[in-house]
Amino acid sequence: MEHTTEIEEARAATATTLRPTVPAMEAMLHLQHPVLDHGFVRVVDYMGDDGAVVQAARVSYGRGTRRTSEDRGLIRYLMRHWHSTPFEMCELKLHVKLPIFVARQWIRHRTANVNEYSGRYSVLDREFYVPAPQHLATQSTTNKQGRDEALPPEQAQAIIDLLRDDAERSYDHYLWLLNEDEKGMASDPARSGLSRELARIGLGVNTYTQWYWKVDLHNLMHFLRLRADPHAQYEIRAYAEVILNILAQWVPLTHEAFLEYRLDAVSLSATAADLIRRALTGEPIDFEASRLPRREWDELQAAFGPLVRPS
Repeated sequence: MEHTTEIEEARAATATTLRPTVPAMEAMLHLQHPVLDHGFVRVVDYMGDDGAVVQAARVSYGRGTRRTSEDRGLIRYLMRHWHSTPFEMCELKLHVKLPIFVARQWIRHRTANVNEYSGRYSVLDREFYVPAPQHLATQSTTNKQGRDEALPPEQAQAIIDLLRDDAERSYDHYLWLLNEDEKGMASDPARSGLSRELARIGLGVNTYTQWYWKVDLHNLMHFLRLRADPHAQYEIRAYAEVILNILAQWVPLTHEAFLEYRLDAVSLSATAADLIRRALTGEPIDFEASRLPRREWDELQAAFGPLVRPS
C-alpha cells in the first residue's frame, strides 16, 4: 500500500482538542478506501459535525440541552427548504487517487479547494485504469453520455488487452522521453531527457493522478447528488459512493436528510406536479395533453407509474 509510512505516522500522532470530534471519523482518519483498480479516497481532516450545522442555524454559543430529535428535525427542515448556509460551516479534506478522465469530470465542481499532483515536477506512476469486463458496454442509443448493453466476454477481453497495451506503450515512451527509468535514474547518460512538463503529454487520460480536495458540506452534497446518482458515469460514481459512506459516518443526521430530500427524492416541475394532482382525482392523463417534453414525461412515468396513464 502506498504512503504506508506517512499513514502510520499520522495515525500514531495524538493531540488534545476542544473542538467537536466525531469518533467514527477519528477512527477513519488517514485510512485508504480502495476505489477502482488503483484508486483510493482517504480522509485527511474534517471540521464540524451535525451539531455545528444546528449551531449555525440557531446562531447560538455551545450546544445547549436540546435532544437529538430536535436537531434531527431542524436539519431536515433546513434540507427540505434548501437553507444551505448552515451546512457550509462544516468541511472535509480528502486525499484522492483517481484516473485523469475522472478528475476532469470531478473538477467541474468548482466550489472546492484543489491541489493536484504535479506532472511538471514529479514523474507520474505506471498506473492506469482499465475497466473490468462487466463495465465495458456499447454506446447508449437514448443517452449520448451513457452506456447500454454489456459487451460479450470475448470482445470485452480484446478491448481490455488493447487498452492495457496502449497504456503500457505510452508509459514506456514517457520514460524514454524523460530519459529515466521508473526509479528516476537516467537510462542513457549520453542523452538529455525531455522536460517533464512536455513528456507527460503523450500519456492517456486513464493514467492515475492524485489530489487533495477540500470542500464544505453544502457543496459536498451537491457533488454527491450528481455523482452518486445512478445515471452518473460508473467510474466517478464509484468514488461518490465511497464518499457517501464517509458522509454517513461524519454527519449521520445530515446524511439521513440528504438521502430523504436530495439523493432519493423526485423533483417535479410545476406542470408535472399539476398532472399528479389531476391524476389523483381520477382524471385521465396522457402524453399529448400533458404539455411535457418526452424525456420529462418518461421520467414521470418511471417515478409514479400507475398515477399517470400512458398515452
